[in-house]
Amino acid sequence: MKRSEEKLTVFYDGSCPRCIRDRERYSALAGKSRSDICWLDINGRDEELQKLGIDPKRALLELHVQAPGERIYSELDAYILLMNRVPVLKGLAWFVGLPVVQPILSRLYRWSVVRRLKKQGRLE
Repeated sequence: MKRSEEKLTVFYDGSCPRCIRDRERYSALAGKSRSDICWLDINGRDEELQKLGIDPKRALLELHVQAPGERIYSELDAYILLMNRVPVLKGLAWFVGLPVVQPILSRLYRWSVVRRLKKQGRLE
C-alpha cells in the first residue's frame, strides 16, 4: 500500500452505497484537488489496516483519513480534514468543528452508521 507524501488517504467502506455517493460528491466538489486524495476501500484489507494501527471494526464504524506524515484522523476530525481541502466546504468544516456542534454530530454520525451496518447485516 504505497501512497504519495502529499496525498491524503481516505479509508472508506466500498460496500456502502451512501459512502460511494459521498465519495463521488466530494470528488465533484473538489475538482482539481481530488487528485490529492487516494481512496482506499477497507473491505478485505484487515491486515493492512492493522499494520497502520486502524482497528478494522472501527474502520467500518468511522471514516479514517491518513494525512501526510502518517497521522491518522477518524470520524468527524477526518471529515473536517477532507472538507478543509475544498474551498466551498471550508465553512461547513468550521461549523462541524465547533465545540458545541461536533459532539452532537458525532453521536448522530455513530447512530446512523451502526443503524446502516445492522440493516445490511454487517454488524452484530
